[in-house]
Amino acid sequence: MQTYRIALAGNPNTGKSTLFNTLTGLRQHTGNWTGKTVIKAEGEYDHNGITYTVVDLPGTYSLYSNSADEEVARDYILFDKPDVTVVVVDATAMERNLNLALQVLEMTSRVVVCINLIDEAKKKGITIDEKNLSQKLGVPVIKISARNKTGIPELLNTIEQMAKGSIATSPYQVKYKEDIEDMIAKLEPQIQAAFGDIYPARWIALRILDGDKKFLETLQKRYKKPSIKEDAKHGVTLKQSAPSSGSYH
Repeated sequence: MQTYRIALAGNPNTGKSTLFNTLTGLRQHTGNWTGKTVIKAEGEYDHNGITYTVVDLPGTYSLYSNSADEEVARDYILFDKPDVTVVVVDATAMERNLNLALQVLEMTSRVVVCINLIDEAKKKGITIDEKNLSQKLGVPVIKISARNKTGIPELLNTIEQMAKGSIATSPYQVKYKEDIEDMIAKLEPQIQAAFGDIYPARWIALRILDGDKKFLETLQKRYKKPSIKEDAKHGVTLKQSAPSSGSYH
């Protein structure tokens, strides 16, 4: 039987775990992420003859190296490359929640934005134009209520189409100040030369410019090919090295 891997990402208190329970029911188990004290929840569901493995990533506000939860969520999306990443956002707090969605869109194009708690939004008089939002973000946007199971069939069908590659996406990319964009443009070719298309070059360039040494160390361990070093005059550059000698300097 064909299987796909789905990641659920989102801020805390967006109803992400409720969606996980709605999708997987009793077909789930928990443990710890390897080398972490962070709880890992994983489950399965079947849809149209296909089995989907769902990983409920820790609730986070960002995907940087500020906490173990953030590292786990970031590393799964980047290194494990799920077939679809579903970003769950709270319909009553869109502005705050979309920050994480934009970060995910910088990492992968296989994204479905899932607007949860639409029943609560309706009570507060909040209306959301999901079609317009989808056009702006460049990925599917689906409105649901995980608690009431509203919109779940449409979400399942959209996940299936995304997993099969039937949906063309054009993820929105945040544009930064001109000097930052210039530095990104200089770093991207070096990153692509080192990693090819394995990892998102623009996103890694941003992490380098942020000085995220912890992430760069993780990248070295996972890939073990490029040597990432700092240049006092030109910032951070990438240099090819033997597989066993990669380290952050």
